[in-house]
Amino acid sequence: MRQTPSLSVAIDAHADLAVSKQEFADTLSHLAATVCVVSAGSGADNLGRTVTAMFSLSANPPSVVISIKADSPLAALIATEEGFSLAMLAQGQDLIANAFAGKIEASKRFLVGVWADWPSRRPKLLGAAATLDCVLGAAMQLGDHTLFVGTIVASETSAHAAPLIWSRRRYQSLDKAKSLPAPSAHGQQALPSTKPAA
Repeated sequence: MRQTPSLSVAIDAHADLAVSKQEFADTLSHLAATVCVVSAGSGADNLGRTVTAMFSLSANPPSVVISIKADSPLAALIATEEGFSLAMLAQGQDLIANAFAGKIEASKRFLVGVWADWPSRRPKLLGAAATLDCVLGAAMQLGDHTLFVGTIVASETSAHAAPLIWSRRRYQSLDKAKSLPAPSAHGQQALPSTKPAA
């Protein structure tokens, strides 16, 4: 395996100007994100953690970024194994989210949910809204977290599972009855027609 270099960048140059941790947490609680489980390793050596700090990075090559506590065993395993898997949880998988958020001990987390293996032997959660298997493309430590870039080498999606959302410090679902209108062919949302005032 090729070794993926890790870069460390200090981000505390303006720490004295930053809002308090409580204000940060309160403000960011308004962000809505799909609940994910990041995992690495194989067999009895599997580790995993619930995260919402992930995003798509590029389509060339297809890649995502995850943020993991830098001094955690999971970050060390991702770096050593040079890869990770990611499950975007579906509605109804909140017990899995809780387990991997630390509600049960690490050695018993993979007993919650139905798990299989990718060809890489990394864990694959069945029944998720979407699952990815990634090889490590890059890593960068920023503050107390490491950003891992994963090149997607395999993926599966569900046509029927809706994502489990975390917002306002609780699990939520998408209300499809209140969905916004689809964009027009030109990429702009169609506005409802209104009658001019008389």
